Amino acid sequence: MIAGVVAETLPGERRVAVVPAIVPLLTKAGLTVIVERGAGLAAGFTDAAFIEQGAEIAATAADVAARADLLLRVRISPPATDAGRADLALMRQGQALIAFLDPLNEPEIAQGLAAKGVTAFSMELMPRITRAQSMDALSSMATIAGYKAVMLAANTLPRMFPMLTTAAGTIKPARVFVIGAGVAGLQAITVARRLGAVVEAYDVRPAAKEQVQSVGAKFVELPLEAADAEDKGGYAKAQDESFYRRQREMMAKVVAASDVVITTAAIPGKRSPVLVTADMVANMAPGSVIVDLAAERGGNCERTKADEVVSEHGVTIFGPTNLASTVPYHASQMYARNVATFVSHLMKDKALALDTSDEITRETLVTRDGQVVHARMSAPA
Repeated sequence: MIAGVVAETLPGERRVAVVPAIVPLLTKAGLTVIVERGAGLAAGFTDAAFIEQGAEIAATAADVAARADLLLRVRISPPATDAGRADLALMRQGQALIAFLDPLNEPEIAQGLAAKGVTAFSMELMPRITRAQSMDALSSMATIAGYKAVMLAANTLPRMFPMLTTAAGTIKPARVFVIGAGVAGLQAITVARRLGAVVEAYDVRPAAKEQVQSVGAKFVELPLEAADAEDKGGYAKAQDESFYRRQREMMAKVVAASDVVITTAAIPGKRSPVLVTADMVANMAPGSVIVDLAAERGGNCERTKADEVVSEHGVTIFGPTNLASTVPYHASQMYARNVATFVSHLMKDKALALDTSDEITRETLVTRDGQVVHARMSAPA
């Protein structure tokens, strides 16, 4: 089998699906690896490095796709966009694809792939079970997003994060409030603590309290009862509007007292809940910073605008949708390792073996034999 790697077409995407160090792992699994010329340059990986590790270099994406049985990508763009049309044009019936497909929020991508007869796997749908941890690319990218969110805030805040005692007096530490203690939230807590901030955090899931405390932050206790706070995969589940209203009321004082608020509360397949209202923003001190990691799905802050930096009442609000791409070298390194492990899981006797009795295969398989086959999606294409 031949695995093909092409340059990403989504505007602003700098990652690459395979890095040179991963090529030998794919070769060991029985794959020949072909990489489009320059595909890794934006992430810091040269063609020479790929060749040194045993990959072939092809002149264009079309040359790669024409030979590849399996395409390894980072993201696929919606078919209605120029980038999406270019992505679909590369693929052919019987080809396999592994990428972030966002099938729950962008179902037209899956429908387009099904219409082309592509067997597609979505990395977002990797089940959160022990044996799939090494394939969990969503968590890998969330780790980077949590780190970079703190870096953005620290660079923007007109205060320093640590407490300092100097001849000019004592500087108080910054106060950071992290909403949502999943992978991104816990990483944000860890980085903010390392920089010297006083960190508080909140999560609707009761189990998160111990995790927050284990990384050195204070867990904010809100006297709220959430029914079915998390699903079997450990993700927070959506609550009704009355719950979010009471949550906002109780959280307002903590937000007002914070120099930095980092929000990470995203619900797979649903719009992000609004947790920080315009009134809450208005009550924050001028110079404060909000980094909304749920911006891609509408945002946790009422004033967030996706991929924009907004200023309200002297508060700077960031709405990044692809922070992992701003750290492309390590993001690509982590993603490539996740993908290679997943490919090895799917391969048997040097060919793809689609055993749908296996939870990892079944839960990530989105399209097959011209249809959308995933149980969480509504209907075949």
